[in-house]
Amino acid sequence: MSAVPSDEVFDFAAAAPPLHLVRGSAPGLFWYLTEPTRCALDVSEFVATRSMLRGAPSGDGHPVLVFPGLGAADSSTVMLRRFLSGLGYQVNPWGLGRNIGPTRKAVDGMHALVKKVSDAYGGPVSIVGWSLGGIFAREMARDHPHRVRQVITLGSPYNMSDPVQSRAMPAFALFSRLHIPKDEFPPLESTRPPIPVPATSIYSKTDGIVSWESCIEEPGPRKENVQVSSSHLGYGFNSTVLWVVADRLAQAEGTWAPFAAPPGMARMYPRAA
Repeated sequence: MSAVPSDEVFDFAAAAPPLHLVRGSAPGLFWYLTEPTRCALDVSEFVATRSMLRGAPSGDGHPVLVFPGLGAADSSTVMLRRFLSGLGYQVNPWGLGRNIGPTRKAVDGMHALVKKVSDAYGGPVSIVGWSLGGIFAREMARDHPHRVRQVITLGSPYNMSDPVQSRAMPAFALFSRLHIPKDEFPPLESTRPPIPVPATSIYSKTDGIVSWESCIEEPGPRKENVQVSSSHLGYGFNSTVLWVVADRLAQAEGTWAPFAAPPGMARMYPRAA
């Protein structure tokens, strides 16, 4: 992913017609076609707001795992991991090569990684997962509730009810012969109880890869949805996303409250709908 320097930030949201997505619909074509350009703008914004991000909340330095999205490797999360390391966290990549879906290597490797990092640091880990990586993160929380402190997902369609809600499904299907048997896939999210750890779902209505409705769940005790303005490819570089991640990780273990943007940044976060 590379940035294209720009003196002016074009307001894509104002230029496009309002979204009227319904459950089962595909992401807007306009947002899909402009993903690369908007990702470059997200990167440029990160560079321009680095001084602001230095004031992001820091926490207790507990371990954090970062899982990449479909088709991506740890190289895609370098900027995000460096940001979190700068806040004092013990940040670990997933270290399982390119994420091509639930292969046996990936599934077994994630279970082993959560156990290894949790044991090494003597406490639960937080997991930040981008897109498919967030779906994996939620499964790790279900399987290891005492080893996972919280889960933060970035544009993760864990609540997908129809394949058309993700434009990444053809890529996912391409690797399907390498995946674990379908009878080992977890049940639909809508049929399961909430994950047993605090969960923050970061989503964008301008996501061109996955339907934003597939990335959220009903808010409740220790679970929330936070809306941002970001491309799907730019979640890991978007300054408003990074601030939310930092704020969530900074909460003391055993405590939780919904995200509230600082007064000076409130206008940067769209009102959830």
